[in-house]
Amino acid sequence: MRIVISEFIDGAAAAALARDFDVCYDAALVERPAELRAKLGSADALIVRNRTQVNATLLAAAPKLKVVGRLGVGLDNIDLPACAERRIEVIPATGANVRSVAEYVICVALLLRRQIHGASGAVAAGEWPRAALSQGRELAGSTLGVVGFGSIGRLVAALAQALSVRVLGCDAAVAPDSALWAEQNTAPRPLDDLLRESDVVSLHLPLTDATRRLLDARRLSLMKPDAILINTSRGGIVDEAALAAALRGGALGGAALDVFEQEPLPAASVLAGCPGLLLTPHIAGVTHESNARVSALVAGEVAAALVRHRDNVAHA
Repeated sequence: MRIVISEFIDGAAAAALARDFDVCYDAALVERPAELRAKLGSADALIVRNRTQVNATLLAAAPKLKVVGRLGVGLDNIDLPACAERRIEVIPATGANVRSVAEYVICVALLLRRQIHGASGAVAAGEWPRAALSQGRELAGSTLGVVGFGSIGRLVAALAQALSVRVLGCDAAVAPDSALWAEQNTAPRPLDDLLRESDVVSLHLPLTDATRRLLDARRLSLMKPDAILINTSRGGIVDEAALAAALRGGALGGAALDVFEQEPLPAASVLAGCPGLLLTPHIAGVTHESNARVSALVAGEVAAALVRHRDNVAHA
């Protein structure tokens, strides 16, 4: 049975698959769509990250496809109804990168509260902006608003609480009177109230019709003028033009974005040159440790799914 891997995977996981299957692994294959479609003609499984668009065009080129493994948890790059219609099993890496994302959130919250993330260049050039950088704020004693209270949001809350941070939470799937809030020492709030009260807001939501541009100009205007916004979930949840306007107008203290409406972010993006903005290329959940966990989990589940398919055919 043949497995195509179109984006990077941990070497140990790829080697484990290659012991039992015919593996075509090319981390840059996603950048050559025609070649990818050609290789999928004989593929039983496809393993992707977030850049490969598993859409109708791609699926049409893969008549034998039985399994799609996703090296991550977001599934917005996979046409789930089309996979379901073809009875193609979709396997995400649920839970494997939770720690990496949560640590990223705390890391950038600390940097942005202290306003030191852009200081290296000036200091190395002989400047000494000590006075300007002496007005930073501690994270302890602040209020963190977590929007989306799944496994990542809950770990972000726990790590923040260990630093003496008060945590508010908002999740449409968790009732305000749910016991979960008390168990997590988190106060539930409607979204608008959470935005008004929080010093740091961290987003942990899927991208859906309901969440697209959820943080628009109106909602950004509810935040404190020195508040910080962090988005590690999906591009499109934050209105980038509205965020840029808020940062340039001094209506927001800072922001960290790891995800964007268009990836890679265009050079002429409205976000270019915004003050108080920290940008990273969709790596919050990608560390040495999480890559190993994600890769091993998905490789193992994809292998098991292919064996089940093979056994079902043998016994049919």
